[in-house]
Amino acid sequence: MRICLVYDCLYPWTVGGAERWMRALAEGLAARGHEVTYLTRRQWADDEQPEVPGVRIVAVSPRAELYGEGGARALGPPVRFGAGVLRHLLEHGKDYDIVHTSLSPFFSVLGAGLARRLRRRPPPLFVDWFEVWTLAYCRQYYGTVTGTIGWFVQHLCARTPQHAFVYNRVHTRRLVAEGLRGDTTLVRGLYTGTVVPHGTPAQDPPLVLFAGRHIPEKGVLSIPPAIAAAREQVGDLRALVVGDGSQRPELLAMIERLGLGDVIEAPGFVDGRTLEEAMGRAACLLLPSSREGYGMVVIEAAGTGTPSVVVAGDDNAAVELIAEGENGFVAASREPADLAAALVAVVRGGPELRRRTAAWFAREAPELAVGTSVQKVLAAYERVLAAR
Repeated sequence: MRICLVYDCLYPWTVGGAERWMRALAEGLAARGHEVTYLTRRQWADDEQPEVPGVRIVAVSPRAELYGEGGARALGPPVRFGAGVLRHLLEHGKDYDIVHTSLSPFFSVLGAGLARRLRRRPPPLFVDWFEVWTLAYCRQYYGTVTGTIGWFVQHLCARTPQHAFVYNRVHTRRLVAEGLRGDTTLVRGLYTGTVVPHGTPAQDPPLVLFAGRHIPEKGVLSIPPAIAAAREQVGDLRALVVGDGSQRPELLAMIERLGLGDVIEAPGFVDGRTLEEAMGRAACLLLPSSREGYGMVVIEAAGTGTPSVVVAGDDNAAVELIAEGENGFVAASREPADLAAALVAVVRGGPELRRRTAAWFAREAPELAVGTSVQKVLAAYERVLAAR
């Protein structure tokens, strides 16, 4: 098959779960003998040329910052990328049997959908739906006017004829309620690491690890007060907060204000090997996010035998990855007392909880592995093409 993948980010120039998935999908399809083109935004230096084995990389929009000062997605880059996708597919759509795009940014879906309308016998469209935002959340994230427009654009994307790949139950239900015009395939496996648990015993004193962007929806500012509250019962508890973002200065100030400078380490970004080593020795991963489309880091932690603490919420699909008391706990909220209770439960779970986490991972890993998902995606392509 001649397959066109569309996403404005390319790993490792941009880092994230969706980026890793789309790159792994591109390489997996190419390794199976398919002709793969990857449309993206320029993220590399002018004298660089990205190389992905077996994959043709085409930049259809210029280099630009994706996020504004407040941490929200900027509007200009996705609009330009959507226009670039439209131009490319109008000129080269006949060269592809399949067009497969990520929902984010919305305008690539609209560009691909418009290109289908303007061509005779266009290739079928497939869309990755990691999340479906409610109108209320869109307004909270972008503001009333921009959020309302964003929600309406998302609605138009759902109404574009397509086959949808979905990654959790909560957003599948929302997508169908939006009036999806097409069928769905559930894809659970985005994990690209080893499928054999490779954990080490947790360090003493116990360590809580956070790894992610320092932005409001990730809940990074809830960590210092939660650690302070948990230390009332686990006096030697420590924390490592990895990553960067708009709330980092406020985080550092809060750590000092609470007198936790010698308890919570916040080094910024670290390399992959350092992060994996820290994950393996941590008592738990803490993910106090209010919004997750998947929660890859929960699986990565379980792969090292480390349980996770996540927070209940209507927009947090990471909750679906937690088997309570088996590979972690779900805190009722981000409030210090709720997070502290879950952290204390993990620490007291000790080696037995780590053994249960490793057993959970060993059982679930084959379904969660990216290779399984590549096969599911290929099967969906073949079904749709056969039906035509």
